[in-house]
Amino acid sequence: MYSTHRLVSLFTQYSIRATKRCAHDEVRVRFAPSPTGHLHLGGLRTALYNYLYSRNKNGKFLLRIEDTDQTRLVPGAAESLVEDLQWAGINIDEGPGFGGEHGPYVQSERMKIYQNAVKELLVNDTAYRCFCTERRLELLRKEALRTRQVPRYDNKCRYLTPQQVAVLLAKNTPYCIRFKLTSHNEPLDDLIYGSVTHNVSENEGDPVIMKTDNFPTYHFANVVDDHMMGITHVFRGVEWQISTTKHLLLYKAFGWQPPLYGHLPLLVNSDGTKLSKRQGDIGIKNFREKGYFSVALVNYVISAGGGFDHSPGQKQQIYSMAELAHNFTIERVNSHPSRLNPDLLNDFNRLHILKVLQNKTNTEDLVRHVQGLVRSAYPNEQNLDLDDQHIENVLKWAAKRLTFLQDLTTSKLSFLWVRPAEFKLKHMTKDQMHSLIDNLVCIEFTKDNLNDKLKEFADVNQLRFADFMKTLRAALSGLKEGPGVAEMMDILGKDCVLQRLKSCIPIHSADEAKKAAKEI
Repeated sequence: MYSTHRLVSLFTQYSIRATKRCAHDEVRVRFAPSPTGHLHLGGLRTALYNYLYSRNKNGKFLLRIEDTDQTRLVPGAAESLVEDLQWAGINIDEGPGFGGEHGPYVQSERMKIYQNAVKELLVNDTAYRCFCTERRLELLRKEALRTRQVPRYDNKCRYLTPQQVAVLLAKNTPYCIRFKLTSHNEPLDDLIYGSVTHNVSENEGDPVIMKTDNFPTYHFANVVDDHMMGITHVFRGVEWQISTTKHLLLYKAFGWQPPLYGHLPLLVNSDGTKLSKRQGDIGIKNFREKGYFSVALVNYVISAGGGFDHSPGQKQQIYSMAELAHNFTIERVNSHPSRLNPDLLNDFNRLHILKVLQNKTNTEDLVRHVQGLVRSAYPNEQNLDLDDQHIENVLKWAAKRLTFLQDLTTSKLSFLWVRPAEFKLKHMTKDQMHSLIDNLVCIEFTKDNLNDKLKEFADVNQLRFADFMKTLRAALSGLKEGPGVAEMMDILGKDCVLQRLKSCIPIHSADEAKKAAKEI
């Protein structure tokens, strides 16, 4: 899936090119997941806000795979992430497998870039080699816990002399590379939270930016990649806000212009508890398999986080991705935790069906989809009602009652599609059935009106109402249970009901057969 790009050997060449890109007027955002699992609601929300902002500003949306933590990689996760993003309607402008002149877009393919970048920091004395063993670091952690302090590195190796470093290197002593934190009191102008101040040097020791295995840490690779790829705006979870000061210090050490940052608030459950990957029902794959439409899921996520001008009391609506992008405003994104309302997701799924039915072209696609679902559900049935108009009638009824299209294929609703194979007219005569059909042709097909007319017909024809209903239920569905007969007729629609009632009248002569075939 991922192509290997030619790596430029001299870091200065990258620096010059990237500096020019940072001054570019085009908005460039990125979604940078780690392939350690499948995409979930939180990840989709981050990708979605980045995508909407880029489309609103006529910019570019990049996908970058951050796989430097090789111990946590899940085979196939990267491909699954791309599949879920595309299903959600998020189109990738640059990324692994999508091209772009600022690649590679997979971090494990950018190792030479990171190695050259870290050399620059060593040269300008904003980074240093740390030879501390894991045992020493563990002792520091234990001592801090014993004295009820926050564990932090004591920056010991920052003060090694060049001679001491040379001796340790001559002995091939393993080392990592740490970045020198400095005091930073300038507030971050967060695009969502406003002015935020966090002096990282007061609370943390110098962070590792290159591990002993020569793989960069998240913070270092993230800064280098964002600069090299010309990222102008970074929208990510609020949990990264405390690290942004660290990133700004790295930008300063390189002499680079940082992007603008906006941190998205926590996405929480309806009860206020934090959304967790351990919840098996928040994976995008789970929503796809249940039968949710992608546009319904997108509107559901958006409904929790803001970004749009909603008037009080405004009727619930569902918007296409293009409509969302056009109306999106980063200033309207909430800074308080985004609380999900699961009931809204089902509402959005139904709203989408209703909206599709208003567009003839889209309706045809939906009808074809339902035909496929029905044929899969009843593979051995030859006598199926799959007329386009019949399916549209069913969809209009279902959009107000059912959440998923596949619910239409449950056994209780089999009457929608499967015509009765065997039927014997009982409790009423052929003439009475003909008379009923003539009556139904002229009336309005609504549940209440049908109830009244059927009771009236039974009284006039001296039919026991319960037996009359059994006969109609059998003629229309072949079932003994299900919705009320009037509701069943309302769902099936006038054309389908008349057709089924005509086909159940016994035929005893060739002339009757010809007449019945013509009518049906």
